[in-house]
Amino acid sequence: MNIPQFRFLLLAVATLVILSCQQEKEPRVLNLPKTDLTQADFIPKPVQVTATKTAFPLDKYTAVYTLKDSTEFGEVGKLLAEKIKEISRLDIPVNEDTPDQESVIYIKRSDSLPMKNKEGYQLKIGKDSIILSAASAAGAFRGVQTLRQLIPEKANDTITEYPIWPIPTGTISDAPLFAYRGAMLDVARHFFTVDEVKKYIDLLTYYKYNTLHLHLTDDQGWRIEIKSWPKLTEVAGVTEVGDAPGGFYTQEDYKEIVAYAAKNYMTIVPEVDMPGHTNAASVAYPFLNGNGKTPQLYKGTKVGFSTFDTRKDSVYKFIDDVVREISAITPGPYFHMGGDESHATKKDDYIYFVNKVEKIVQKYDKTMVGWDEVATADVDSTSIAQFWASAENAERAVAKNMKIIMSPAKKAYLDMKYDLKSEYGLNWAGYVPVDTAYIWKPEAYEGIPLKNILGIEAPLWSETVSDISEVEYLAFPRAIGYAELNWSKPENRDWKNYKVRLGNQAPFLERMKVNYYPSPLIEWKTEKDKKIKKD
Repeated sequence: MNIPQFRFLLLAVATLVILSCQQEKEPRVLNLPKTDLTQADFIPKPVQVTATKTAFPLDKYTAVYTLKDSTEFGEVGKLLAEKIKEISRLDIPVNEDTPDQESVIYIKRSDSLPMKNKEGYQLKIGKDSIILSAASAAGAFRGVQTLRQLIPEKANDTITEYPIWPIPTGTISDAPLFAYRGAMLDVARHFFTVDEVKKYIDLLTYYKYNTLHLHLTDDQGWRIEIKSWPKLTEVAGVTEVGDAPGGFYTQEDYKEIVAYAAKNYMTIVPEVDMPGHTNAASVAYPFLNGNGKTPQLYKGTKVGFSTFDTRKDSVYKFIDDVVREISAITPGPYFHMGGDESHATKKDDYIYFVNKVEKIVQKYDKTMVGWDEVATADVDSTSIAQFWASAENAERAVAKNMKIIMSPAKKAYLDMKYDLKSEYGLNWAGYVPVDTAYIWKPEAYEGIPLKNILGIEAPLWSETVSDISEVEYLAFPRAIGYAELNWSKPENRDWKNYKVRLGNQAPFLERMKVNYYPSPLIEWKTEKDKKIKKD
């Protein structure tokens, strides 16, 4: 037993002694309702759940303890207390010795859980204690999201004179199927503020996403400050689709997003799309396109008309500076170079370009990610292909032993309309209703081997949306389904069961003020509906 574990054990024993003394002085008898943990509305569904059909009382006498010698575990404990307060207004003490504690939540590191899946965790919920064990703080954080889903939206005020939030007892053992569980937000076609991106992170985190891919540049605008090339934002950051004024992130803004994501154990993947989708960059610096003409700022939605001059050394000096500056403020392992829809680039020039960019990305200790077209170049097996359209390109990636991010437009594009009545979105890849988004097997799609699949990413292109409310309309509830496909084992997925659990997400979505699409395929159990039924 190591020193942190020993100290934690001493703390646990001391706390139990305190609780025992308190119970001797003033025993608390609570007639808590019988509950069934296996009937909880978990999304994503855990690997294994067993119920003991009693309840843990979350109330003003609850405290949270973590390893005091672990800053990361301590921060997870504080975050749990914050989330409990958002629902209940309870001020739960964290790692404080207070005389009136009756029930305790422990968050601890476990050596018995395998580190190879660092996001795995175990929850043991008893009548007076909850023990959350994880091999890492990331795993503890995922377990916190599960615990959040067990807290009732409304307190039970019939048990005693103060409110109690009964939590079902039992054991949950859990770990994700895929290591990469992502969403993409296009901030280039329409710009979204730092606070709007933070809200998106909050919503995705609740469902155990761990990656947010930001599409930072396109024909319509350049959204990230590059200090060595200031005109990128000064000139090319002021437009977007339509007539809105665009915008951009300073490097300090971007670092704020990265830090907020890190607090939520989420990795930011920056994308600078090239050699196509580069009109905005060439407006700022016309030498990049190589045709001797200065293009105009573009506010439309057509694609495939722009390209970099792939044979000019100064273009690669520019790219080196861009990759260097963004990589320096991005702690995650990935840099996305786009590479899609480069219709104005000759095939040989495209291959030459991707090969050169891969080396630049690797120079700054990042793994290159690109849309599936990059598999046509001579990239090595360390780079990652994002499958969005071409099964043939995905096969090329498999042949090169590359990892693949699954984003097939016909199944996973969040900007596709739900149906004919959808208020926003496009339909070039077809309609993607809530059931279509859920009922497919990413681990067997288009014959791509499971060993090559890194995970699913749900992209949201922003041609038809202009604020976070409209983003939410397209993302939710479909993003919730992708969370389950990414996390839960295939045998634990079932549409009939899932749609019931999805309908019961309505109170959370409403509390978070999410403008979700109320799909007619789902029976939504809003708080208003519950009140009517109760009355």
